[in-house]
Amino acid sequence: MQVSSKARTAVAEPLTVSSVRREADGVLALELRALDGSALPAWTPGAHIEVDLPGGFVRQYSLCGAADDSTRWRIAVLREAASRGGSKFIHDSVEPGDVLSVRGPRNNFGIVDADRYLFVAGGIGITPILPMARHVARSGKPWTLVYGGRTLASMAFVDELRNIPAGDVRVIPQDEYGLLDLDYFLGTPRTDTAVYCCGPGSLIDAVEVRCAAWPVGALHLERFAPKEVPRSSVDGEFDVQLARSGECLRVPGDRTLLEVLEDAGYDIDNSCRAGICGTCELAVADGIPEHNDDVLSDAERASNRVILPCVSRSKSAVLVIDL
Repeated sequence: MQVSSKARTAVAEPLTVSSVRREADGVLALELRALDGSALPAWTPGAHIEVDLPGGFVRQYSLCGAADDSTRWRIAVLREAASRGGSKFIHDSVEPGDVLSVRGPRNNFGIVDADRYLFVAGGIGITPILPMARHVARSGKPWTLVYGGRTLASMAFVDELRNIPAGDVRVIPQDEYGLLDLDYFLGTPRTDTAVYCCGPGSLIDAVEVRCAAWPVGALHLERFAPKEVPRSSVDGEFDVQLARSGECLRVPGDRTLLEVLEDAGYDIDNSCRAGICGTCELAVADGIPEHNDDVLSDAERASNRVILPCVSRSKSAVLVIDL
């Protein structure tokens, strides 16, 4: 059995839970520190970490503390009604002093340079947006944040947001004001504005529709669950050729590229297996990927040079990857 040079490099590190705090109805904030008190790796707004949980669960959580504070990381966890074990464990079992295994940070949602910014957040989607707002505020550039939730009591970090200087923060609980008026905020395309959105799939879908007329690259999204879209060739077989080893593998219609690589002995770094975290990204040497992920930018997709093998396939009969 061959083992790829693209073996796992993201080794889990033990971090201690220094505090657990209720931030809103159904939302807990955890602060994590190094066991020996040493500095944690640097991160940039939009970054997330992966947390190993009992039962083999791996969950991604956005870092939502201060990016310039290397002594601690903060994440916020929503208690999901249909939790498969991740959020339930954190809400019911994690206490200060516990140790969690953590990988990261990784950033697929980094902030780009723009003249002005519009942030749209729904519910727990505020977590990657909060440090972005702080970052832009320090730059002195104009920014607007539109933040929706079911009720004000369910919306985390409202006071922190309102204390960030210079921005235009709109807190809009649905039970008081209804759904976000996306047509008002996004109805007129702007060439100078970067739009960042994170939240429920329905919100992200609605923002995508309204940003269709905006300049290419203006909209930046992060999803917590994969988008349901039709796959044009999801049932088609294709061959994957491994550029370094020369091995050629058949990917049948009912298996993912990631599964086939794993069965052949290649230990590919991965986490969500749903195309939303970017952990399993591989380089493409030749061929045309069929991108079914929710991570890559338009430019990355058009380049045909990267693929997320957990969900994406091939439009060409043979796909050559750098393994």
